[in-house]
Amino acid sequence: MKSSFSTVNAVIATLAGLVVLVGYFVPGMEAVRSTVLGWASITAGFALLAGVLNLLAVHWAKVFSNENEAKGSTGSSIYSAILLLSFLVTLAVALISGPTGKWTMWIFNNIQMPVETSLLALLTITLAVASLQMLRRKPDIFTLLFLSAAILTLVTAAPVYGLGEISLLNTLHNWLTQVPAMAGVRGILMGVALGTVATGLRVLLGADRPYGG
Repeated sequence: MKSSFSTVNAVIATLAGLVVLVGYFVPGMEAVRSTVLGWASITAGFALLAGVLNLLAVHWAKVFSNENEAKGSTGSSIYSAILLLSFLVTLAVALISGPTGKWTMWIFNNIQMPVETSLLALLTITLAVASLQMLRRKPDIFTLLFLSAAILTLVTAAPVYGLGEISLLNTLHNWLTQVPAMAGVRGILMGVALGTVATGLRVLLGADRPYGG
């Protein structure tokens, strides 16, 4: 029974992928391609809703379970309660004032943005510490290039104390971000694109079956 369901899943996934792929190259298949993509969008929406409900159920169980009390710790349940309360408040505000309403944007600008900024600042410090540890353990040429590029980018991005912004440093910063950094980003994106194509072909051919079986 499991093998038959796996075969059906493979056939459905392969046919859906082929229909969408053919729709980009064969005239007259645009409507079919758009319909299949619309089904995929609706399915993704329901999958996101199921994921949110599952997240809420997990944290609800953590808040009202006796496991933390038995262990003598309530830290996990407190965080779960904060998550549930934040979700409910944000949902209520968004439903009342709308997605772009005054209070919704206040939550976004005064709570979410500072939290994201703090996380990015923490990520910067973590990367700096990891870079220093990497330099101390294995100081090869690539490590030195990485640290030099990072330090140079930070120095040219920040204004010099007492002198303000210097045009030469601004020019160097713009060149670093627009030429070497952009070249690296495009190389990474090209690798991601090729990897995505290879993964898609493996799914279409049935070699990989992430949909089960």
